[in-house]
Amino acid sequence: MVEKTVCPIAKSQLVVGDRWTMLILRELFMGNCRFEGLQAQTEATPQMLAARIKKLEADGMTERFPYNTRPLRYEYKLTAKGQAFFPVVLALRAWGETWCKLPDEGLAVRLIHLHCGQDAGLGPTCQSCGAPLYQNELIQELGSKFKKERAARNKAFRTRTG
Repeated sequence: MVEKTVCPIAKSQLVVGDRWTMLILRELFMGNCRFEGLQAQTEATPQMLAARIKKLEADGMTERFPYNTRPLRYEYKLTAKGQAFFPVVLALRAWGETWCKLPDEGLAVRLIHLHCGQDAGLGPTCQSCGAPLYQNELIQELGSKFKKERAARNKAFRTRTG
C-alpha cells in the first residue's frame, strides 16, 4: 500500500499525481486563481475541479479566500507548501519543452528574471545571471501559440457556460 511507504516519490504522487491537479497548479503559478478561470484552462468538469481543489487545500497546498459574498466566490492561493512545488513545475516545464513538443512550436512561456531583467531560460537557475529562480521573481510572457490556445479555451468556456 502506497500510504505506508517511506518513498517520498510515492507519497508526493498521492498529492500531485494526476493530470488535473498538475494543470490546476500550473494555472495557480500563472496567476489564474478563480474557479471559472481554472475550469476554462484545465477543461475539467466542475465536479472534478472542485474535488481536486478541495484535495489540494486538505493537503496544505492551497488556501481559499472569498472575493465575493453574494454569491459567495473564492480565489485560491498557493501556501508556502504549494509555492515550494515551483521547482518541480520548472523541471517538468523544462523536460516538456525539450522532449515533448515539435521543433516549430516555440516556447509556450518565456520567463523574464526580475533580478537581472533577462531571459531566465528553463531553470532552475537563471541562464543569464545564475541565480535560483523563484516564482515571485519572474515575469511570464506567453508564446503566441500558447496565448492563442488559452484564448480559445476561454472563448469555448464562455460559449458553454453562457
